[in-house]
Amino acid sequence: MSAATTAPTPAVATPMAPPPSYPASSTISASVAASVEEEDDLYGRLKSLQRHMEFVEIQEEYVKDEQKNLKRELLRAQEEVKRIQSVPLVIGQFMEMVDGNNGIVGSTTGSNYYVRILSTINRELLKPSASVALHRHSNALVDVLPPEADSSISLLGSSEKPNVTYNGPRMVRDVFRLAKENAPAIIFIDEVDAIATARFDAQTGADREVQRILMELLNQMDGFDQTVNVKVIMATNRADTLDPALLRPGRLDRKIEFPLPDRRQKRLVFQVCTAKMNLSDEVDLEDYVSRPDKISAADIAAICQEAGMHAVRKNRYVILPKDFEKGYRTNVKKPETDFDFYK
Repeated sequence: MSAATTAPTPAVATPMAPPPSYPASSTISASVAASVEEEDDLYGRLKSLQRHMEFVEIQEEYVKDEQKNLKRELLRAQEEVKRIQSVPLVIGQFMEMVDGNNGIVGSTTGSNYYVRILSTINRELLKPSASVALHRHSNALVDVLPPEADSSISLLGSSEKPNVTYNGPRMVRDVFRLAKENAPAIIFIDEVDAIATARFDAQTGADREVQRILMELLNQMDGFDQTVNVKVIMATNRADTLDPALLRPGRLDRKIEFPLPDRRQKRLVFQVCTAKMNLSDEVDLEDYVSRPDKISAADIAAICQEAGMHAVRKNRYVILPKDFEKGYRTNVKKPETDFDFYK
């Protein structure tokens, strides 16, 4: 009998797990050093920002202090301007701008002054014949007076007429009475030749009315008390037509002629009229100033206006010399016979 033999079971080799790996000591040291350096960088940046913040706060305090100082200086400057603009002031008439800071002003005392213009004055308002206020001591121009500051009283304009027949003599009496009540005063009669022409045999009622007005005017001027501070000024373009009784000494003691402008005056008028005009570089105003034609300031203004209108008609924004030539030919007439004013 055979015995059964059992084959031995082969042994299976089981792989063993690898041992755990540990970082090297050098790697640990590098990471620790990097974290320490990062913390140092953050701390240094924090300190830098803190120092910058302190510097900004110091600057802020400095700016606040400067603002306070500037506000105090502004208040002092405003008080100084008010003090300068306060009385005593002298009313004058602006005549001519010399430069941006100085000008020529005629005062109420009859003198012309070269004055300083305060920086607070609007230069656009400084036009010839504008009423201005001058400091009594320094004569500095401290203010431009509004039109309401004008003390003139207009009784009868050129566009008005008496609404009652034979009302002229009464109006003359009222004018002189009002002037005496408001003395010192000046009575200014423009275009006096309309009521003071040489007397002649009146043919119509209007002529007789004019002669009655003239007689009342002569009577009022004869009855003037010399102690009353009232002056009479008359203006006319036809002095040759005035009645001789009006021109005799005792009524009109002084005759003043305003002749046509000379070269300097024409140059100034051209400069004023063309100050805001867009002129071409080829325009030579000195050419028109030096021409011998006798032209008035009104003629110069008309020449400049006509030149501008001619450029507008041609759809141009620039005024050329030919525009001025056209305006000159249009407005300048041939010279007429001169009238001897002082004859």
